[in-house]
Amino acid sequence: MRSVFLDFATLGSGDLETARLEAAAPGLTLLPATPQPEVLERIAGHAIVMTNKLRLDRSIIENSPQLRLIALSATGTNNLDLEAARERGVAVCNVTDYCTPSVVQHVLGVLLSLTHHLPDYSREARDGTWAKGSQFTLLGHRIRELRGRTLGVVGWGVLGQAVAQACEKALGMRILVANRPGGTPIDGRLDLDDLLRCADVVTLHCPLTSATTNMIDERRLALMKRDAILVNTARGGLVDVDALATALRNGRLGGAAIDVLPMEPPVGGSPLFAPDLPNLIVTPHTAWAAVESRQRCLDEVAANVADWRAGGTRHRVV
Repeated sequence: MRSVFLDFATLGSGDLETARLEAAAPGLTLLPATPQPEVLERIAGHAIVMTNKLRLDRSIIENSPQLRLIALSATGTNNLDLEAARERGVAVCNVTDYCTPSVVQHVLGVLLSLTHHLPDYSREARDGTWAKGSQFTLLGHRIRELRGRTLGVVGWGVLGQAVAQACEKALGMRILVANRPGGTPIDGRLDLDDLLRCADVVTLHCPLTSATTNMIDERRLALMKRDAILVNTARGGLVDVDALATALRNGRLGGAAIDVLPMEPPVGGSPLFAPDLPNLIVTPHTAWAAVESRQRCLDEVAANVADWRAGGTRHRVV
């Protein structure tokens, strides 16, 4: 029973402990990366296939007769044909709730950086602007306290709740929760449009669906306060990046922190890479990536594989 991890470099480059995975997965081969056209060839003869982002469509699953388990090192399953796996008797399992501390740290970090304009003031301290000033300080960028301000959360799962708790306890923020588009309305939550009108910070933690694609578009950005901050650590497709770039450029939004883009990596660039956009932080999908979170993810994959071999159904989605 051979095993292969097709894109191990998506989790790390030598900084993770693999002993648990090697013990759980017999005959394990760790491949740093696999080009998508070579997936079928690479999994030939393997019963257990592990991947993070590679696509395993119906054709690949149906033409891999020895395949018995697909173990994802991610929560999302949109890169797999689950129905084909079900029809072929191939088990599928994922991992959940492994990166919450890392995402919470990231949201707090970018929120404080944007609120205090840390990149701007750091640049001005080093480029001679401060030295040329007439006062002991520079006050060209308006700093606001977050205590008493409103955090609007879109996506009230584990991550959304953890971010809200941290912002409430550490920063003294007030919490509002939105009914996300396509979801069942819940008492005590606001419609998204109403939340956007009154939130000082909006943080996104919901899945990408047909109802949430580009849900933060030109119309909804116009509903937000002019000094509001938008944070997206969920899925790039939730935000219309062209509309966001325009809103920032026109001073229609106070700032944004974007960790995810509609296409990753952004081979064709992005409107958010324009040099004239103020108070914007763009990071390469790293909110989740603390070494502890990545190790936790790998250990969860190992636990899923070991459980499947023992006849269990841990974190099974098929």
